[in-house]
Amino acid sequence: MQTVLLREGEASLLDTPLDGGQLDVLRRARVDVRPAAVAGATPGTSWELWPASYIGIFRCGDLNVVIRPRIPIDRVMFLVGYSLGPGDWGSAPISLSPDDDILEAVVPAFVRLTQEAIRRGLLQGYRTENEPQGTLRGRIRMDEQVKKRFGLPFPVETTHDNFSENVEENRLLKTAIGHLWRMPIRSADARRDLGALRPAFSTITPGSYSRGLVPEVHYTRLNRRYQPAVELARLIIGSSLVEFLPGETVGASFLVDMNRVFETFIRAALRQSLGLSAMEWPDGPVSGRALHLEEEGQVRLNPGLSWWRGRRCMFVGEAQYSEQEPIRDRHRADQADVYRMLAYCTAADLPSGLLIYAHGGGRSAELRIRNTNKTIEAVSMDLFASPQGILDQVQVLADRVRAHRDGAMVAA
Repeated sequence: MQTVLLREGEASLLDTPLDGGQLDVLRRARVDVRPAAVAGATPGTSWELWPASYIGIFRCGDLNVVIRPRIPIDRVMFLVGYSLGPGDWGSAPISLSPDDDILEAVVPAFVRLTQEAIRRGLLQGYRTENEPQGTLRGRIRMDEQVKKRFGLPFPVETTHDNFSENVEENRLLKTAIGHLWRMPIRSADARRDLGALRPAFSTITPGSYSRGLVPEVHYTRLNRRYQPAVELARLIIGSSLVEFLPGETVGASFLVDMNRVFETFIRAALRQSLGLSAMEWPDGPVSGRALHLEEEGQVRLNPGLSWWRGRRCMFVGEAQYSEQEPIRDRHRADQADVYRMLAYCTAADLPSGLLIYAHGGGRSAELRIRNTNKTIEAVSMDLFASPQGILDQVQVLADRVRAHRDGAMVAA
């Protein structure tokens, strides 16, 4: 098995023949694959690989492809951990080396959080079950009884609530454990600790999840101890290139989208810094509140960052983990981002909007849009800074958000 090391956002040359299946897997992993012109090489044996914003590891035929981030791996884990919960991640720091990839960093973190979650035993709760029974229990599903049993009295198609450990939280954790177990973990200690978790979930049924459709979990005082582990499990499941089905042997892949990591971190960190609720500073569209670009309401817009007072949007912004440095001087930012932000400001009837980039060395730009009274501000962050340094930058961003909000209140 050949291992190919790539770095996010950088081109690499691969002198290995690739078949159609391998090319398909690489492109599904958001790796741009192009034939490379190498003197004397047989056509189809040299390729230029250019990863986008995904980092991680996946199998591609007889290749193990590892994509490392452009920023230090401990900074990546800080961004991920803070997004899962500002107060839940740093209680037991994990030792990482610069050569570790995201998989080697995630496994010990997941093991620790899962151990803490189940320390008092597996969570129990009610789960609705639909199944045929030889005795009457629960409510009869009359439609299913007629369709499947042709009116016969037994077995009875029923639905009932069953109190057990087979709840969604445990199903998510077991599915994530199984997925990580199939990965090529280099650390023997990490694999041993992960394996030690498996017996605790032996009676749990694995979940059936489609990539990108991992169920959200509602947290209360009863399951709050599970939250950090479950949210990391949801990230692990969502990182696969394939779907998770009970009993199916899935391909080994663990890919994290740095676009999503950065946007989720900025949203969570600014909400914390501004002292806002999830209703005031939402994670996504909220029922009854929407931005539309035209009067008929056909063109709906969903800014990544927004501050609401009731149904009035007071601020719009976006966080972009750009592959290239987007602010090349004080007067230029990415054109597509500016167009999109102008649309947000127009739909929300706001005088300004804020673009936040992950790279650019602290540069900023202010663009006054011609023939309008609108201004787009673009700022960049330094993700090579220490975790506290990153949070200090977030505090500065929070001040900029308040300034934009205050400008909207004056304009109104």
